[in-house]
Amino acid sequence: MTGAAPIRTTCPYCGVGCGVLATPDGRGGVSIKGDPHHPANFGRLCSKGSALGQTVDLEGRLLSPRVNGLDAGWDEALDHVAAKLSEAIDTHGPDSVAIYGSGQLLTEDYYVANKLMKGFIGTANIDTNSRLCMASSVAGHKRAFGADTVPGTYEDLEQADLLVLVGTNLAWCHPVLFQRITAAREANPDLRVVVVDPRRTATCDIADLHLSIAPDADTALFNGLLTAIAQSDALDQAYLDAHVTGLREALEAARPWTVARVAAACNLPAADVAAFYQLFVSTAKTVTVYSQGVNQSTSGTDKVNAIINCHLATGRIGKPGTGPFSVTGQPNAMGGREVGGLANMLAAHLELEEPDHRSAVRAFWNSPAIAERPGLKAVDLFRACGDGRIRFLWILSTNPAVSMPQADDVARMIATCDTLVVSEMNADTDTARLADVLLPATGWGEKSGTVTNSERRISRQRAFLPAPGEARPDWWALKEVACRMGWADAFSYGSPAEIFREHAQLSEIAATLGRDFDIGKLAGLSDAEYGRMLPRQWPVGGPARHFADGGFFTPDGRANMVAVTPPVRSDVAPGLHLNTGRVRDHWHTMTRTGKSPRLSRHFAEPFLEIHPADAAERGLAPADLAEVTSEHGTCVLRTLVTDRAAPGQVFAPMHWTAQYASQGRIDAVIASATDPVSGQPALKAGRVTVRRYGAAWHGYAVSRTRPEPGGITGYWALARISEGWQVELAGRNDPNDWAETARALFAAPDAEPITFSDPVRRRHRLALMQGDQVVAALFVSPEPVEIARTHVAETFSTATATQVLAGRRGAAQADPGPTVCVCLNVGANAILDAIASGTATSLDAIGRYLGAGSNCGSCRPEINALIARSAGRVAAE
Repeated sequence: MTGAAPIRTTCPYCGVGCGVLATPDGRGGVSIKGDPHHPANFGRLCSKGSALGQTVDLEGRLLSPRVNGLDAGWDEALDHVAAKLSEAIDTHGPDSVAIYGSGQLLTEDYYVANKLMKGFIGTANIDTNSRLCMASSVAGHKRAFGADTVPGTYEDLEQADLLVLVGTNLAWCHPVLFQRITAAREANPDLRVVVVDPRRTATCDIADLHLSIAPDADTALFNGLLTAIAQSDALDQAYLDAHVTGLREALEAARPWTVARVAAACNLPAADVAAFYQLFVSTAKTVTVYSQGVNQSTSGTDKVNAIINCHLATGRIGKPGTGPFSVTGQPNAMGGREVGGLANMLAAHLELEEPDHRSAVRAFWNSPAIAERPGLKAVDLFRACGDGRIRFLWILSTNPAVSMPQADDVARMIATCDTLVVSEMNADTDTARLADVLLPATGWGEKSGTVTNSERRISRQRAFLPAPGEARPDWWALKEVACRMGWADAFSYGSPAEIFREHAQLSEIAATLGRDFDIGKLAGLSDAEYGRMLPRQWPVGGPARHFADGGFFTPDGRANMVAVTPPVRSDVAPGLHLNTGRVRDHWHTMTRTGKSPRLSRHFAEPFLEIHPADAAERGLAPADLAEVTSEHGTCVLRTLVTDRAAPGQVFAPMHWTAQYASQGRIDAVIASATDPVSGQPALKAGRVTVRRYGAAWHGYAVSRTRPEPGGITGYWALARISEGWQVELAGRNDPNDWAETARALFAAPDAEPITFSDPVRRRHRLALMQGDQVVAALFVSPEPVEIARTHVAETFSTATATQVLAGRRGAAQADPGPTVCVCLNVGANAILDAIASGTATSLDAIGRYLGAGSNCGSCRPEINALIARSAGRVAAE
């Protein structure tokens, strides 16, 4: 395999759907580059995509089936699953079983799961973690357009004259789209950007106007915009007359929302609200991009329709540089929606509650049954596990014991199922620990199929590594269970190409029933043509954009403007408002990105962004530990004191699990409130109390092997480093013997300790030696340890004990500071020094001098922030 040609595939992270060139090295590794010919990214990759080569090792992989904790063969495991599934159906009925899938499944996996559940078992109890990120967009699209149709394309973001970015931190969550926008702005200096977000995120780096809106006030903001549109004579009356219903009712609901009332409801200056409205009204080519800040809300669907209303009212939809644009969070959330992977959908965008649609699908599948009513959506599905309605649950490619709201409760509910089957790549996840049956799944680089990105573009994921151990594709495990239940003729698939052809054939039928999803022209692909298939937008052979000339998928062909009412805000609720989300360099629950030392440099532990005034009120200093508590659970997080967080609000990332931190699972403290239309949980609307974690000591350690901190201390957070692991520690009581504590922490009972201690000041430094080699080192102090962490982590495996325990670089070595650019390992201090010396004072100059920001570009907003900070200091002097 050495010298092998690169394989064209697709990134497994966010919904941008970037093309990747993967070149195997013949030894289980792979080199990664962006695909310059893929129309989503044209060669660009973000920090996560660039580091994919660090995540394909087999450490921690599940390599064989397990039944009740014991290794088993596939036949034994599949027989067991089929028997337990049949037993639950026979005893308790089809609605006693459920599947919970993932936006990281391939479309072919999703298709087989949906067909099995809705057409053969006869229940719609199949939902997905896409319910947590995109369900409100689906519901809003269907209310307005009659189908779950994304009207525009990525090119519209580059062709617009105004971009309104609502509840989306593109710079961190969709970095390649952010790079495309940044490049478009350089090419078009007249392009204006408005960011609507309670936090001052990295995306604000390109904003002409940042509206730091109060949480959940988006509907008020866009109702006010609709009123401003009407008052400014900016309505496209010809478009409205020809193609839209509901204008009068929507305007009546919006009319009370004057600029003054909107400003008060949104906690914004009236002048900023008026400026935004004027920009929108006066700019014909406007795109509104939105994501989780809109969707993850008890009023998410109404927010989506409030945004869509403004585009319908102005006719700014379906034309180049216009439209509402929902960016998806996962690589195949769109593909899952296409095959009916949500509990309230049928395949091919057909409607579950429409008799003609059910009949068409049942006839096509020749199935013995068809689900006749929506199944349980995610939150309700897990509640049904807890109260005994769901007896058999199969979870594929997701980790709900971490990602669901009230995650502790969800873990307990899952554990009560009679049978829990988990298809998983990794042997140890929070959810896998609960399983009765574990099925080893192939992962990215090993499996083959298709994914669909945010602009409706279908791309291939291709295998370039062999399946390890006994790992198998998810579609194969699903169809094998179906065959054992007596449905072999309907599930006789031998390859993902066969499944894709059937999926495409069903879309032809859907198109004849007036649906939007149509890839029928791909139904005749041979296996070889499927193997070579290039990225294709749907409808295949149809327009790239929708609705410029109407043609909506409602019964009368007209769009619906929906009258929406903003939720009543309460300013008297106790505690702080908790917002959750992603960070730049990690993904979901870190089962992939946690493997990468490079991606762990930026944030190595779970943290809490908190405003300086809120921190001071609670006695919290920078880098203190904070207890974050709600009625549902408690987390312990490192404080990041910053005015990026608004007063009264805090932010915490969603990624950390029981494998990487003692109490970092932030969704454990989030209530399971949901949008009444979409069923999407409000993951950005927690109420928490925050107080200082009373630690008697703090520690930092490095080790060649994974530490075992669970039984040692109250707080810990693990992260990969290039030569092993690092761990942050804290405890409420001092151990009796630090040397024995270190031996236990590093599972090194025979290692010899070299210790520097100051008992009076309660500071201790220990190196564990095996021969003349440092295998681990521990630093302890009463406050957060102040040492050159990057230096220690990078050098401990080759340095002497004395050098390691010094905890700092030599006099001639500068401390680069916290990592900003993970691609080239450039720290904040190095950038600040270059600016202060005058060596490099612009983004481009820093890229040329240090390399920072010159690869994936994800760190450029932070570099710009350092430049601005330095300029502010100079001005102050």
